[in-house]
This record gives sequence, structure tokens and C-alpha cells, in this order.
Amino acid sequence: MKKYDNASRSRRQGETLTTGRTLGAAAAIMASFTLTAGLAQAQTTPVNLPDKSFPESVTSTSDGALYVGSFNHGGVTRITPTGKVDAFISPGANGSRSTLGVLADEKSGTLYACSNDLSGLGVPSPGSGKGAFLKTFDLRTGAPRSSFPLKDEKSFCNDIAVGADGTAYVSDSFAPYVYSLTPGATALEVWATDPVLAPAKDGVGLDGIAVGSDGHLYVTTFIPAKLFRIAVKDGKSGTITELRPSSALDHADALRAHGSGFLLIEGAGRLDKVTVSGDEARIEVIKDGLTEPVSVAQVGDTGWVAEGKLSYVIGDNKTKDPGAFTLKPIALPK
Repeated sequence: MKKYDNASRSRRQGETLTTGRTLGAAAAIMASFTLTAGLAQAQTTPVNLPDKSFPESVTSTSDGALYVGSFNHGGVTRITPTGKVDAFISPGANGSRSTLGVLADEKSGTLYACSNDLSGLGVPSPGSGKGAFLKTFDLRTGAPRSSFPLKDEKSFCNDIAVGADGTAYVSDSFAPYVYSLTPGATALEVWATDPVLAPAKDGVGLDGIAVGSDGHLYVTTFIPAKLFRIAVKDGKSGTITELRPSSALDHADALRAHGSGFLLIEGAGRLDKVTVSGDEARIEVIKDGLTEPVSVAQVGDTGWVAEGKLSYVIGDNKTKDPGAFTLKPIALPK
């Protein structure tokens, strides 16, 4: 992690300080060491989440903090760089229900969260509002900001990405829509739609979403598992291209930008590195054998994976004990 490296460098330089240096400089070095130790520990040790919280998404900030949305409890849990776990967004805040996708945008100081009423699936959650919404909160304080409904009655707000110009993009799993929210806008707009993005019968459509290093938008569909590029030109959507993966995908879920490529979660239990070249997508498995993974967030050279275990709340394992919930640290390739 860049922050970790810089803090370590400062500490090493501090070891050669002469006695003529000020006590203030020495104190700063000690503070840097304390923070560095906390980050190092967080990078190698799984983080425990609240019992039966069924995490659905995780995002991070440059200081190493992690933010996790809960499929059933709602709200957003924060893990600070020192490893402290707190309820950053209370369940039901800003009229929210079950929390799915979360994304921290440090440039605008905004925490985006997808809120959905899952009562039809038998999932208890705070509040009583109906429909799917994009909720926004202050990234520093957690205070509510705004609420934006998705347009279709059957819409399902899944995940969020933010472009270089500050536009937020939202995937809709139950309708073939990618929404946009430009800075200062008061409502979501359908930014892209196409039958190829529609969910299959009894399936789940659009899921993961990320802005690539080329400035184009990339999305996954969960069932059937596919990967698409949506061209972006002057802020408008262009050609939608289905990419050809080097190996078959199985329940393509969360997608996060990673260097010049992406990190991809496959619900079948894998964390992948994705490299796009033309219309081809090279899939390299970073970690297999994960338990129903749903999302990943990067902090330095570590990918933090949330195992949602959603079959224990809406699937075949509903009557069984899901066990403990953690965020798992996985070393990422360079």
C-alpha cells in the first residue's frame, strides 16, 4: 500500500534523527508508526463482521477504511484503518431498506448505497418503503444526503461506479437499464439500455459495474454470466459489446477497476483478475474455493472479499447456520 510504504519510510528515516531534532517530529513519527502497524495488521487478518449480517458489497477509501452493506440488516458497517468496527450508517437511515451495492467516492465525499425492499423474498429489513433506490450519504459523517428512485416497478438497484467527471452509474438487475446521476442532478436517468442486458427468465441481469482505465463502462450479468463493454463518448453511451472471456464465467458478480484491468467476483467461489484486449477478456483466477463471494474492495496490494453466503437467507441453506461472517484479505497480483 502506498500509504503504508510512505509511513514506513518516514519511520526508518526517523530512526536516524539526531538528538537535535524536535520532540514534535519524534511524536509525528510515533503516530505514523502506530497507524502503519494498524494497517499492516488489517492487511493480513480477516475482519469479523456482525453476526448474521449477510454482507452484499464492500468498498474502501484510500486510508484503508472498509464499508460493508448488509443484505438483511441494512445500513453500512465501517471498519476503520485500525480495525475498529462500527455502525457507520444505521439501518433504515435515509429511508433505506436492505443495502446492496456500496461505493465510496472520495472526490465528492459521497458514500453511495443501493437500497431495495426484499420483503417479497422473505428477507426482513428495516423500514417499510417499497421499490429500489440509490441513496447517498456524507462519506465523512454518514449523514444522509439524497435519495433517488429507480424508474421501473420491478427495478433492483445492484451496484455503483463513478466516472472521472463525477457521474455515478447504477446497474439494475431486474430491468435492462444502466442509470446515470450527473453531479448536481435531482433524478436518475436511463443512460443505457439494450435487450442483451435484460435478465433471463427467472434470472438476474446486470450486476457488477466499473469504469475502465480506457474511460468506458464495463458491466457483468449474473445469470447468464457475461461481461460487456459500453462505450462512453462525450458522456453518452455508445456501442454495447459482449466480451469473449478466455474461460467460462459462473455467476459473474461484482466488478472493480484494478490497474489497467479489473477484479471480478464469480459467485461460484472465485476472485479473478480480468485483462481486456479488444473484444477479448483474459480471466486469471487469483483465489478459488471462496464461500459464496459477493464483492471485493482493494486496499493497496490486498483485495478484501466479502462472502455473502446468501443461500443461507434466500436459498437452499436457509434453515442452516451460516457461521461467522468475515472480510477475507487476499494478496493481489501486481
